[in-house]
Amino acid sequence: MRNYPFTAIVGMDDLRLALLLNAVSPAVGGVLVRGEKGTAKSTAVRALAALMPDVDVVEGCRFSCDPAAPDPACPDAPHGSGRAVARPTRMVELPVGASEDRLVGALDIERALAEGVKAFEPGLLAAAHRGVLYVDEVNLLHDHLVDLLLDAAAMGASYVEREGVSVRHAARFLLVGTMNPEEGELRPQLLDRFGLTVEVAASRETDERVEVVRRRLAYDEDPAAFAARWAHEEEGLRQRVVAARELLPSVRLGDDALRQIAATCAAFEVDGMRADIVMARTATALAAWAGRDAVTEQDVRQAALLALPHRRRRNPFDAPGLDEDKLDRTLEDSRGDAPGSGDGSPGDPQDGPEDDPEPDGPGPDGPGGGGGGLPPQDGPDDAAPPHEPSGPGEDDSPALPRQSQGAAGAPEQSPVAAGEPFRAKALTVDGLGEGVAGRRSRARTDHGRTTGDRRPRGALTKLHLAATVRAAAPHQRSRGRSGPGLVVRRDDLRQAVREGREGNLVLFVVDASGSMAARRRMSAVKGAVLSLLLDAYQRRDKVGLVTFRGSGAELALPPTSSVEAGAARLERLPTGGRTPLAAGLLKAREVLRVERLRDPSRRPLLVVVTDGRATGGPEPLALASRAARLLAAEQVASVVVDCESGPVRLGLAASLAGGLAGTVVTLDELRADTVSGLVRDVRRAA
Repeated sequence: MRNYPFTAIVGMDDLRLALLLNAVSPAVGGVLVRGEKGTAKSTAVRALAALMPDVDVVEGCRFSCDPAAPDPACPDAPHGSGRAVARPTRMVELPVGASEDRLVGALDIERALAEGVKAFEPGLLAAAHRGVLYVDEVNLLHDHLVDLLLDAAAMGASYVEREGVSVRHAARFLLVGTMNPEEGELRPQLLDRFGLTVEVAASRETDERVEVVRRRLAYDEDPAAFAARWAHEEEGLRQRVVAARELLPSVRLGDDALRQIAATCAAFEVDGMRADIVMARTATALAAWAGRDAVTEQDVRQAALLALPHRRRRNPFDAPGLDEDKLDRTLEDSRGDAPGSGDGSPGDPQDGPEDDPEPDGPGPDGPGGGGGGLPPQDGPDDAAPPHEPSGPGEDDSPALPRQSQGAAGAPEQSPVAAGEPFRAKALTVDGLGEGVAGRRSRARTDHGRTTGDRRPRGALTKLHLAATVRAAAPHQRSRGRSGPGLVVRRDDLRQAVREGREGNLVLFVVDASGSMAARRRMSAVKGAVLSLLLDAYQRRDKVGLVTFRGSGAELALPPTSSVEAGAARLERLPTGGRTPLAAGLLKAREVLRVERLRDPSRRPLLVVVTDGRATGGPEPLALASRAARLLAAEQVASVVVDCESGPVRLGLAASLAGGLAGTVVTLDELRADTVSGLVRDVRRAA
């Protein structure tokens, strides 16, 4: 089936431009595409691969060596007078569940032991050389795989040192990763390794959405006919890519442009020098794409918008982006005394919009046939603020009459801001799990320290050499071996068992009732939960949020890997009303039951944030106690954060923790650096 034509994509100017710049100059370092589902991220990547020119390779070379300049260190070398053959540019897709062996290649262990042959099997990095490597949902890959991937992309080579094999092969490819931010973020050190980043969202313009649907329906009805209609535009864009590649080496990057790049990176407080280098390469590619031989200030500006949003210093819960007013001021302040950009380029890019050399997209004849400026990425509805109450401390709903404690409770109050977050004490799940790799609880993982061995279940991936030798040694005489050497059979092979850390599902159950708000503790409580969310972000957990107040409980945030969503929901959390503690616990139990069916290997950690009070209905404390015992019977690891304050304390939170068969900590003890927390740790160790 034919790919959807690149030039038929409607809108998405930033995405198309970033992909094309990498096609012109792979040294830019790839593209990370962030956006909601259903925004044609995968379609655009596959269309680009089909658009790129054919490549000449040495016939029979598994590593796609260029016949004009074959790699002398290629594992398949020497190539001698190998015949050159042309083939289409490959697009290699890395599955989320791929192993390290599948990515970088490995020794065929079974052949090495059984036949004595040291055979290296290339991985996906070798297959992607001189092509496109596409990683969908890159944020769901294990960190060590992303690190290997980005190291190869940065160095242009893959190095394999394992199981007695030492192999180096070229691995230069256009790297494209896509992700939905709702499923969790990449770590900052991994974000920095992507050259460019683009935020995409579905258009809010009616006419544009209509055109998207019209073209997609026409493509689905007859892909070949649809592709034929766009063949002329595709060929024109392909030739433009070839021309830009040829022009790229002669593009001049003047000193003034370099000063603007350095000043911009310093102004946005990016770490290291990678941002400066990527901006320089991107600005050079922009000039080549526009058909110019010198970099202008507009090239630098556009390069900053693509290369810096994911690198600027920000808090983990801040949305990515760049302050364009600050960017313009920085460029103006760092502009040289000479007119123009000072790099010898003709004309002054600041004279007016008619002098803009179209850095924002391929232009009227390029993809989408758009022309003109970039469409807004977000519609007006996206910017709508959350509901605000009519006045400070008031609510639109009629206020409840003040009653005695244990009745209706305090009236609903407007959301309060979270207190300052702090470094939270590590909370873990006891035992040894087998969940996805993370940084919280002990687990059996593919990577970590070796703790034992077992027989392989399926393909052998991590050989435990000593255990294999021990298994084979007693059988040497019966196998006819009397001299030196070892006869190893398949039944002797042993897989290494490794122990590392896993990520958990951290489900917060937060008391938002009037008893919490009346003591003006909600700001401190929100600060504590925000601190735990930050901890979950660093430990690669999934998080969920259940709140209870008034007459029941609600799932404020279904379990997700996006802790940013949890922080946003927490910030808008209102308070007031009764304290239906039992309803909150039962809602948490139902959420955990569903998640257990979806992901049985991910162990949960229940964090109940409350003062332990329960009001409303008959025997509220007894109901809460029964709900707690249900969770304890299902062996759910639980921690109760005791929010009770004042000189007289009832100890209800500790009683709740006992019913849950969990532990209790106070807000002060939750801080990792407090003296009380240190004393508690010392006493437990003793």
